[in-house]
Amino acid sequence: MLLGTAAAFGVPALLTACGTGTNTSTAGKPSGGLGTVTLGSNASDEIPKKSLETQIAAFKQAQVKINTVDHNTFQENINRYLKGTPEDVFTWFAGYRMQFFAAQGLATDISDVWQEIGADYTPAFKAASTGQDGKQYFVPSTYYPWAVFYRKSLWQQKGYQPPKTLDEYIALAKKMKADGLIPIAFADKDGWPAMGTFDILNMRMNGYDFHISLMGGKESWTDPKVKQVFDTWRGLLEYHQPAALGRTWQEAGQSLQQKKTGMYLLGMFVAQQFPESERDDIDFFTFPEINPSFGTDSIDAPIDGYMISAKAKNVDGAKALLKHLAQATTQNMATKLDPGTLAASSKADPSGYSSLQKRGAELVNQATHIAQFLDRDTRPDFASTVMIPSLQTFITKPNDVDSLLASIEKQKANIFQ
Repeated sequence: MLLGTAAAFGVPALLTACGTGTNTSTAGKPSGGLGTVTLGSNASDEIPKKSLETQIAAFKQAQVKINTVDHNTFQENINRYLKGTPEDVFTWFAGYRMQFFAAQGLATDISDVWQEIGADYTPAFKAASTGQDGKQYFVPSTYYPWAVFYRKSLWQQKGYQPPKTLDEYIALAKKMKADGLIPIAFADKDGWPAMGTFDILNMRMNGYDFHISLMGGKESWTDPKVKQVFDTWRGLLEYHQPAALGRTWQEAGQSLQQKKTGMYLLGMFVAQQFPESERDDIDFFTFPEINPSFGTDSIDAPIDGYMISAKAKNVDGAKALLKHLAQATTQNMATKLDPGTLAASSKADPSGYSSLQKRGAELVNQATHIAQFLDRDTRPDFASTVMIPSLQTFITKPNDVDSLLASIEKQKANIFQ
């Protein structure tokens, strides 16, 4: 029996017919009498999908039916989905976006689950899983830092060195351009990748506290500090891969893999676009300093995990599944199969990490401030209806910043009431 439909996410039936809507798989065999648990997943790419299915196959207390929807469709329709007929468990994100749905009564309190798994997580991970009411609604599974990725062999061949400042970054981009490379891989067909560029520029220039306050609707988008971010970004666009709105992040990642581009600001999941034999050739540097007052103290390192919907039909089975997904052994499966992720559990074994994963863990451990990403640190309606089109407008028309920011601020005021 198929559980979960494209319509549940507000997806036209045509999408399902074309193969971009949902597909359902079954994993796990019941042995503990907990029946069937349904799971709504956005792990639509090949590697994350295989990773989740492998983790679920190791769960023996109940049968699990997975309903997979492509990442963007899942994210853009999550509100209607949770108010409709959601699965018992659903993949989601830590921080503000988790709190947003918990506050609306669309998620189940799992504080009792945390009484059992809490010792396996740092206080920071628990805080990222806690609602505004002090209760827990989320179980972290994996996370990944954002940085500037490159191919070591290409850089060694060309004699490039990781830049420490924005001036060095621009000088490197100019050198790459002179060498016949597109300096910076870039894609924004899906709407969210450009958010990472805004995040890092704003945190580098104005600091983490201002960035989070801006995401929370407490600062004005017409503030000169914000305008300076867009002015700086505009100066970098000439080094970015052109026609970004027609390119997916996967395609931009492939251009890096093919040595057509020199570097790429993205999450560590870019490794999914490299064959296993080439993954040791991937390296990265944290985005360079712009304002010495803040240095490189902040990064984006989003946490992915699981929640139980308020309308769950099998709460006991769902909680048992979350406990399984919280286990270090389960998360070790995920990080082994997906080279772009790190385990959230403190008890996970990092000895099996690749050199890239070890470097990623070090970067996160060294950061003073960790943001969850623009579309996770603000209201989902603001991210989707305002920021996606606004950033895409900026990319195509970067010279009209004043009117763009005035429009963002006007829309923000209507949403954050």
